[in-house]
Amino acid sequence: MKKFTFFVLCAVLLSLAGCKGQNSSPAVSNEKPVKIGFMICDSRKESEERFAPFVAYLSEKTGRKFEMILANTFEFERLFKEKKVDFFHVNSLVAILLKEKFNAEFLAVDIRGRNGYKASGTIIARKDSGIKTFEDMRGKTMIFGPALAPFGYMAQYDLLLQNGIDPETDLSNYVIPPGAAKHDKVLYGVYFGKYDLGAAPRIDLDRMIDAGIFTKDDFTVIAESETMPYCTIGAQPDADPALKEQIKEIALNLKKDETVLINGEVLRVLDRMLLDGFAPAIDSEYEPIRDRMKRCNMAPYRKF
Repeated sequence: MKKFTFFVLCAVLLSLAGCKGQNSSPAVSNEKPVKIGFMICDSRKESEERFAPFVAYLSEKTGRKFEMILANTFEFERLFKEKKVDFFHVNSLVAILLKEKFNAEFLAVDIRGRNGYKASGTIIARKDSGIKTFEDMRGKTMIFGPALAPFGYMAQYDLLLQNGIDPETDLSNYVIPPGAAKHDKVLYGVYFGKYDLGAAPRIDLDRMIDAGIFTKDDFTVIAESETMPYCTIGAQPDADPALKEQIKEIALNLKKDETVLINGEVLRVLDRMLLDGFAPAIDSEYEPIRDRMKRCNMAPYRKF
């Protein structure tokens, strides 16, 4: 009886060891992580919390290990050139730079706010400032968002040029605020009277009004740009074609109620990303951004 029990026990242990070996696939465990770069929005901590569920969701749906790389806008050219990222989520201006210089491929566009997958930039002033036209802007001060922001810098700089105002000579001074939350600082800077004019993305203006921080009566929207594609998911040109298509389909089919488990907490992926979904990226729709980058003498089209 003792011998029988001993042999049964050995058989069970061998069976468990065999099962463990079957679940530990060397091909999967040793597989190189897929690195996806995210542009830092406002702060590194905020961005990590915002995009971690999407990274986990991609890992879950593809069966591949995805690794988040957080970087500032000006770092992406080097990261992409050195193949430090396989995929990216950046604003549309940076996406164009990567496409023009390294043949990056666009996959999907964020959907958020009143204009869906497109966004716009506004030039604002305090309602009581008396500034209502472009001519009223001469000699005034202005605060822009980040220098690589399509809707917090480029769109507004172009609006000024197209309406006879050279920011370099016709404004008394303009600044780009340091640190995090630059778009918020634009709105606060104008509201508290530190600057006469501000370059505010419509999405951020709407967001802060909806949150009750400001009201529609606090500002005059002097001008607003054409709507253009918003933040973009893209890939290295030589990334695995099947994985590119898989990521694109996952993004386009992501629903508002899709969740993922992170550190014991169930999170809604799109809600955490502050998005309503994704739309297909159509290259021709980025032409208005390219045109403005050229008129504003911005890389990769800079001539002097």
